[in-house]
Amino acid sequence: MTEAIRYEKGQDNIVVLTMDMPGQSANTMNAEYREAMAKIVDRLEAEKDSITGVILTSAKKTFFAGGDLNELIKVSKADAKSFYDMILRIKGQLRRLECLGKPVVAAINGAALGGGWEIALACHHRIALDNPGVQIGLPEVTLGLLPGGGGVVRMVRLLGLEKALPYLAEGKKVRPDAALKAGLIHELATSAEDMLAKARAWIAANPAAVQPWDVKGYKIPGGTPSTPAVAQMLSIAPSVLRAKTQGCFPAPEKIMCAAVEGAQVDFDTAQIIEARYFTELTTGQVAKNMIGTFWFQLNEINAGSSRPQGLPRYVTKKVGVLGAGMMGAGIAYVSAAAGIEVVLKDVSLEAAEKGKNYSAKLLDKKVSRGQMTTEKREAFLALIKPTVSDADFEGCDLIIEAVFEDRNLKAKVTAAAEAAALPDAVIASNTSTLPITGLASAIEQQQRFIGLHFFSPVDKMPLVEIICGEKTSDETLARGFDYVMQIKKTPIVVSDSRGFFTSRVFGTFTNEGLAMLGEGVSAAMIETETRKAGMPVGPLAISDEVSMSLQQHIRQQTIKDLAAEGKQMPEHPAYAVIDVMLGEFNRPGKAAGAGFYEYPEGGKKFLWPGLRERFEKADRQISQEDVRDRILFIQALETVRCLEEGVLRSVADANIGSIFGIGFAAWTGGALQFINQYGVQDFVARAQYLAEQYGERFLPPALLLEKAAKGETF
Repeated sequence: MTEAIRYEKGQDNIVVLTMDMPGQSANTMNAEYREAMAKIVDRLEAEKDSITGVILTSAKKTFFAGGDLNELIKVSKADAKSFYDMILRIKGQLRRLECLGKPVVAAINGAALGGGWEIALACHHRIALDNPGVQIGLPEVTLGLLPGGGGVVRMVRLLGLEKALPYLAEGKKVRPDAALKAGLIHELATSAEDMLAKARAWIAANPAAVQPWDVKGYKIPGGTPSTPAVAQMLSIAPSVLRAKTQGCFPAPEKIMCAAVEGAQVDFDTAQIIEARYFTELTTGQVAKNMIGTFWFQLNEINAGSSRPQGLPRYVTKKVGVLGAGMMGAGIAYVSAAAGIEVVLKDVSLEAAEKGKNYSAKLLDKKVSRGQMTTEKREAFLALIKPTVSDADFEGCDLIIEAVFEDRNLKAKVTAAAEAAALPDAVIASNTSTLPITGLASAIEQQQRFIGLHFFSPVDKMPLVEIICGEKTSDETLARGFDYVMQIKKTPIVVSDSRGFFTSRVFGTFTNEGLAMLGEGVSAAMIETETRKAGMPVGPLAISDEVSMSLQQHIRQQTIKDLAAEGKQMPEHPAYAVIDVMLGEFNRPGKAAGAGFYEYPEGGKKFLWPGLRERFEKADRQISQEDVRDRILFIQALETVRCLEEGVLRSVADANIGSIFGIGFAAWTGGALQFINQYGVQDFVARAQYLAEQYGERFLPPALLLEKAAKGETF
């Protein structure tokens, strides 16, 4: 059996420790690691008189991955004491390693994130392979945790409070060259051999190495919290942080506490402070929500759980994009970034060139920041061909239509593109609301038609919603899925329906905010409480971004479509508010410079004072909790309906899609996990209360009542 950490002493009396957890693709701080490290440290201390130094490296592609999330997600409040004791043991092992009295070098051959970087920090000297695939950092905060293996304590002592906080509280990750500049590592190496040679040379030259914080008279860089400059920074830092987290995310706040408190005491006491905060976060619900969704469910999606099995991977070579507006230009950019040839078509060459120029501007920023060479920029732009001619779609194996939300226009352009592209090309629409089965009727081979719904701005938003029409084949779905992975986006797969999943749920969010305004609730309270619930932006601000005229256009189109099917569109109190804003006040939104907000030139937007006079009523104010719950519950309930109707195919797609696509409160772990962590029975009771108070749209769907009755979760 492979040992978790191999111990090899060479003729030069240098011990090389190679971390190689058996049966795993990456090294993690699991029980095996803890046991192996305990034995290794005992042995090093016992044999230290015959040792010159220690080199720590890895047999895996990465250096070390970090904590074992399978373990961490299970730690309950009842386990707090035993978990805390275990954390102190891990810290104790690394502390003994750095106090061995012999030089210890980390030879970082791959990514060192989280616990991996904490192990490296406990070494006196750090050498990394100069390879862009190597990343260094402490991303624990993105899973609702803090670096609990000494990361907070050592980073503060290495860089000082101000410089350490972005790595700790924001999870900032860096490549080796940037890590060298920042003083995180000491040397770069060209190969594994070069790295070990440099490590041996450094050990020979520094026989009495100690950590800077163990040198007598050591002072934290930049000063302690009582130093005037640091004290000034810390007087505003908590309020800046609170403005970002809105109190929804405990991890960044606990990180700041551990960093600041730890900087005022000795090293060992600082370790205890860090362990206490780490235990508090690990046993808390928010970390459970975030680990479950952002680690386990996201990995499940990226591993292809929603992709039809047994079909070979397809590599898209040439994409035709119809429409060079904001969406089309963004799709062209992310496709070219993946090395795919792009044909970008619009009604005029000027409009198509403008679409290409969107990529040029994004790349110019990269060149100015030194993230890209001018040659690479030119090669990137050469992949995008602006055109007005359908003939240029020759050789395209994927066509993506991104024109205005008008069924006839979409039908016309896709049919023409299909005729020019490869005979087996996949034809996709970027529609956000129009059913895919209906749009597919414009083309000859409807089995090759699919929805690829991108989110704006495409270069930043991580999600693509893939929509299968009634006739979409498995092969088309697999090819669509592979393309989304090729452009490094996260795919969720949904079945066809009006608004699909994300637009449907997003619509309930904006409508609920507008409904509250129509009832007389204060606009400022609606916007503030929505952000306090964890949504990135308020429903009035987002309605301005989308534009109320577009919302009205979509509603009118839906009324027409449903009438053709002999159905009626249900009324919603939000519609009256939109009609007043457009009809009475001619305030359609941000693009027009006037909506729910005023947009002064060069100034900060503010709520339009007219809202107070026209809508707000002193006797119609509701509790802050009701505002927050109405915003979150309405979205969660619609997500359950999508699952019940088969629009959503998996819980993972629901949770990831709600956060990445709609900006649902990330602290909850997603719309369905919000229900789980609230407690399904409690959620049902609260939804029934909201239905009594605010309308039947809050009534729990049958699937939810069924789960509550059986005591099941999603």
